[in-house]
Amino acid sequence: MDDLSSLSMLELFRVEAENQTAVLNSGLLELERDPGASHQLEALMRAAHSLKGAARIVNLNVAVRVAHAMEDCFVAAQKGNLKLRQEEIDVLFRGVDLLLYISKRSETELAGWETDHATEINDFLETLTRVMTASQVNEFSAAAPQVQRSEQTVDPDSPVGVAGSKLKVERTVESGESRPVESPPLLHGVEVDSPNSQLTAPPATPTELSGSTDSPNRVLRLTAENLNRLLGLAGESLVGSRWLHPFAEAMLRLKRQQSDLAKSLDSLREAIQCGVRSAETGIPHSAFRLPNLEAQLNDVFSRVTECRMGLTDRLADLEIYDRRSANLSHRLYLEVLKCRMRPFGDAVARYPRMVRDLVRSLGKEVQLEILGESTQVDRDILEKLEAPLAHLLRNAVDHGCEPPQERRQTGKPPTGTVRLEARHSAGMLLIIIADDGAGIDPEQLRQAVVQKNLTTREVAEKLSEAELYEFLFLPGFTLKQTVTEISGRGVGLDVVLNMVKSVRGTIRVNSQRGKGTRFQLQLPITLSVIRTLLVEVAGEPYAIPLAQITRTMKLPLDKIESLEGRHHFLFGEQHIGLLAARQVLDCGDHKPSGDHLPVVVLGDRATRYGLVVDDFLGERELVVQTLDPRLGKVKDISAAALMEDGSPVLIVDVEDLVRSIDKLVSGGRLDKVNRSAIDTTAKQRKRILAVDDSLTVRELERKLLTGRGYLAEVAVDGMDGWNAVRTGHYDLVITDVDMPRLDGIELVTLIKKDAHLSSLPVMIVSYKDREEDRLRGLEAGADYYLTKGSFHDETLLQAVVDLIGEPDDSGPLPPPPPSVGVGQRGAV
Repeated sequence: MDDLSSLSMLELFRVEAENQTAVLNSGLLELERDPGASHQLEALMRAAHSLKGAARIVNLNVAVRVAHAMEDCFVAAQKGNLKLRQEEIDVLFRGVDLLLYISKRSETELAGWETDHATEINDFLETLTRVMTASQVNEFSAAAPQVQRSEQTVDPDSPVGVAGSKLKVERTVESGESRPVESPPLLHGVEVDSPNSQLTAPPATPTELSGSTDSPNRVLRLTAENLNRLLGLAGESLVGSRWLHPFAEAMLRLKRQQSDLAKSLDSLREAIQCGVRSAETGIPHSAFRLPNLEAQLNDVFSRVTECRMGLTDRLADLEIYDRRSANLSHRLYLEVLKCRMRPFGDAVARYPRMVRDLVRSLGKEVQLEILGESTQVDRDILEKLEAPLAHLLRNAVDHGCEPPQERRQTGKPPTGTVRLEARHSAGMLLIIIADDGAGIDPEQLRQAVVQKNLTTREVAEKLSEAELYEFLFLPGFTLKQTVTEISGRGVGLDVVLNMVKSVRGTIRVNSQRGKGTRFQLQLPITLSVIRTLLVEVAGEPYAIPLAQITRTMKLPLDKIESLEGRHHFLFGEQHIGLLAARQVLDCGDHKPSGDHLPVVVLGDRATRYGLVVDDFLGERELVVQTLDPRLGKVKDISAAALMEDGSPVLIVDVEDLVRSIDKLVSGGRLDKVNRSAIDTTAKQRKRILAVDDSLTVRELERKLLTGRGYLAEVAVDGMDGWNAVRTGHYDLVITDVDMPRLDGIELVTLIKKDAHLSSLPVMIVSYKDREEDRLRGLEAGADYYLTKGSFHDETLLQAVVDLIGEPDDSGPLPPPPPSVGVGQRGAV
């Protein structure tokens, strides 16, 4: 639990009211659905009781009176003196709304609020007293004989007493002794049921305590379990950081050994030079004696071996530390991420009540089903969902579900169903709002589109249902002929679409005439991590959110057409404008090479563009880092992130980018993609992807390959490598065997089974020279097997040349090495 000392008592009361009114709403809804659900009465009584005690602490007498009256009602129902029917439940719902409304008033508003709303408050209290008295009279006539009742005046704090009424207070007879039921005592201003009971507290739900989402000082509630796990991980991190000191000392010892070795080499070199001069002049030199030289050589070799072993040990230690720290960092990140997550049920607690009230006002019969309440969602996304989901649910009840009589005529049950579901799928959050109503009439929608002059009749006739549904999200568009308090103004779906776009999500509509309508929202699980496609533009990487990419492709040059002075290509049945990312991002002229252009298709169906980039660099999950607010809004950029090697990358703001493209197009300043600049005869450097979960090995491979002249890229594991291979072009893949998520043998299998990648050479590299790995690699289709011990000589580079040639593809291939020892081509 976070420190709540900074919150005022009134703010704490608001938290209490939010939690307890949610309990009251859910309990009353359950009683309304099932009048026999008497187990709900205890929870309802406790919620009203807790609210009364909390209101008394902050001196909200009006809330005390309302909560006390509701508590009396629930106590009477518990004792069997009162049955909560529809009339009583309606009045109690009024009380819940009144308590929630009071809790949201500021201190200045509350000063005169009770006086200004005295009529409203007294009306509620008198109504509740009336329905309770009427029900109690009916119940008293059927009372059990062992219960005696006497008439007593109610506590002055009770709203019934204020109204001048009297209630029957039960006296129970136990062993012949009559004892009045006393009101609960007060303990330090907080009501408790008995001297042995515990003080009530708000349930530990992860609810925002105060402040809006934009407030930099907002307070979040954490569970003790979350905090304990964070402390445990922080402790591991502290212990792990202490490893660096002895490692640094070991490296200093190795440095001293190398310094001594350098001195020995200098002495040896001097002795050899003396021997050379002696041989040239024929005059013996005292510094050159063969036994001394042999001893010096042995000493040097011994020191070299010692340094090599020390360096090997330190590299092994560094790799172990790298794996441990990477694992710890990942666990720590996931745990912190959990603290930002809330169950989906926290955001939907008010919807059953909302649907219930809406159904009663429309005279319909509809039940709401909520699935996936435990699904974890980022707090910020959950808050943004509140208004859109309310709009979609109101539409489902008002537009979707038919009146009972109409449903009976079509063979449906009189009660309609609206389903609200949340679940995780493929790393995204799926939210589905579906109804079993009449569905959307495509012809009615088509006519509405034409009547509102949104398109011509000829074009409207050719639109598919999916294209027609997109008009539903336009501002001011509605199929309602009349405007009501609930709908008809055409603003609901517009709000939904804007929210979905703001979090880089998508929305889809499916409808079947007579069977219902389904809205599916696909949103990121969290806003702190984003899945992106990395592209290269003018030598710099840029990240484009995957959710906002329509398609990526390698566009053949012969598919580019010139239309109205600009370059286009055919995408399905649509002509897509083609432009260079360098021009949009102001990075210089585009100079393509090769016979295919890397193209990213962006935008919606109405305005799509093909953005020509220099290269695809693969998919990455990035932790979003906000830009310094002093920079203001950076054109076409939304945020930044750090790559695995610590280098920065900018995340593209796709909507802003499309607006920039629109401005270039409308101003006639869009350049052509210069196909004539393509030099198909230019020598191309070979690209190699090194896949290994060890940072040390990855960097060693990258440096070896880069030093030889190849373009080397790295992937952190098999799955990362598979994503990179599918989205980029490589001449060779070098992969480890033992890796998380997807091992090297599985990666080779996927590559060789893919029709577009089957000819891509793959070299397997492993620490372990295991026969079973060789056999598995042979079956998978690997082209070369090599152990990591060969990194210290030219064997790896020679094997690369043997497979794909020199870096610039010039000159004949050299012959294979006469004896590569641990490296074997073909027969893995």
